[in-house]
Amino acid sequence: MPEPVLAVERFTYSYPSSAVPALDDVSLSLDPGSFTVVTGASGCGKSTLLRAACGLVPHFHGGEVSGELFAGGMSVRQHGPSDLAEVCGTLLQDPETQVVMNGVRAEIALALEHRGEPQGAVARAVEEASLALGVGHLLDRGVDTLSGGELQRVALAGAIAHRPRLLLLDEPASQLDPVAGDELVSLLRRLNEEWDVAVLVAEHRLERCLAGADRVVALDRGRVACDAAPPEFLAWAAAEDRDDLLTPAARLFKQAGMGPLPASVKQARVLLRGAGLAPAAGGPADDYSGDDAPASARRPMRARLRPRWRSRSAGHAALSLHGVWLELEDGGAILRGVDFAIAPGERVALMGRNGAGKSTLLRVARGLVEPTRGDVRRAGEVALLLQNPGDYLIHERAGDETDAAGLAAAGLEGRASANPRDLSGGERQRLALEVALGTSAPAAVLLDEPTRGMDWPRRRALAERLRALAVAGAGVVVATHDSGFAAEVADRVVLMGQGVVIADGPAAEVLVGGWHFATEVARVLDGAGGALTPEEGALVIERELVG
Repeated sequence: MPEPVLAVERFTYSYPSSAVPALDDVSLSLDPGSFTVVTGASGCGKSTLLRAACGLVPHFHGGEVSGELFAGGMSVRQHGPSDLAEVCGTLLQDPETQVVMNGVRAEIALALEHRGEPQGAVARAVEEASLALGVGHLLDRGVDTLSGGELQRVALAGAIAHRPRLLLLDEPASQLDPVAGDELVSLLRRLNEEWDVAVLVAEHRLERCLAGADRVVALDRGRVACDAAPPEFLAWAAAEDRDDLLTPAARLFKQAGMGPLPASVKQARVLLRGAGLAPAAGGPADDYSGDDAPASARRPMRARLRPRWRSRSAGHAALSLHGVWLELEDGGAILRGVDFAIAPGERVALMGRNGAGKSTLLRVARGLVEPTRGDVRRAGEVALLLQNPGDYLIHERAGDETDAAGLAAAGLEGRASANPRDLSGGERQRLALEVALGTSAPAAVLLDEPTRGMDWPRRRALAERLRALAVAGAGVVVATHDSGFAAEVADRVVLMGQGVVIADGPAAEVLVGGWHFATEVARVLDGAGGALTPEEGALVIERELVG
């Protein structure tokens, strides 16, 4: 048997400001070439486990440690991050805090140059890593010119360039568009299959990586609650009523009373066809194999659930952009004649690939960036939550960032004395949202990738919060790659591409009819009934089975 690349033996760790361990008696081991997903509710210890594996815990964060953790045979007690970097490639939740060089090429080359690699080897490794992550065209750009998703891919290219034995990734697809996210999972699978790299991914959105994983480790309040292959993990989560740990497709099947629970869209479609149900013909996922059900037994599911949407932005607008351009000195443009308006009480999801201009549009709408042409009109105060929560958290105590009501809204009751840097990514995100909202009643609320680091219950709670803000009269715009969250929060979806609006319509149309921006439920059912959520999809299935 090969020596584990990561061995954790009854490891317990507490942050300096916490009386409760972040990791509590954790034991597990990772073999070379394994692909392990660690999941659980926000604050359960996922990020802390990865920080321990690369030496940030305890060498950077401090705190108390008991037990042992070995990475590549090196004890985390005797070896810090610089030593463990020989073994580990690490991508943290906030790539903004991880990138240290001014240029993209220099950032990807940094780890190799620290190891003293020859210049020829460095240049080749940078080229290969940049091509693998689709950032070859960015090599001569400054890191301060990149979008959040582009920066995340650059940071990951830097993490894999020196071909580490262990790759530690904390929510690696959180800022990637659906296409880039799927490509990332394929790349990770290829790394551990062809290079024998062990991959440990902390992830809330399991639908992106579960089908490619060998194993799932679920943490609960710092302890290992489940350690199993994906099918057994899904069965455990369902038996324990841990719907927060199920993928949308698995929740769809559970709520429809079907089993076994699928680990992928393909498995879900095979199971549906085996039950005599077939998605409506002609959809993007209709090119499909593995179907054993006879054609005569399949019935297309077409019942429509969602009402038609009507735009409310034509009259008095909470926020509007008219013919807005943002041009660059080299002659290019990030925004190209954008027309966009949102009415009071309207909820809009802003979607599109990385670099399409979503974040820039929000910055222009808030007034952080002045357009080179066009007009922006605001009916009142505009609140903006940027991608990096660290931009909003400037104090040593969470209680100094907001008042007691804000802490409660962020789910941080009793955590006033906690240092924001020691909070989980989801906790920092929720706290930053309360800081951004402040105490005013804004005319518009703009959020840029607000679900990064949030588990499913917290995403649903955020959707409820945004609905409440809309009921109070605010126009709400959420830039997101999370199509499931968009389905929960938005009645309208605006799709951007290359600085222009390419689609603007009801969520039940924009999130159903396409290839990449459809929800997982819509892809499983091929858009039947306009179902976007597991609850809506279960109704469609139940009607077909009964009828």
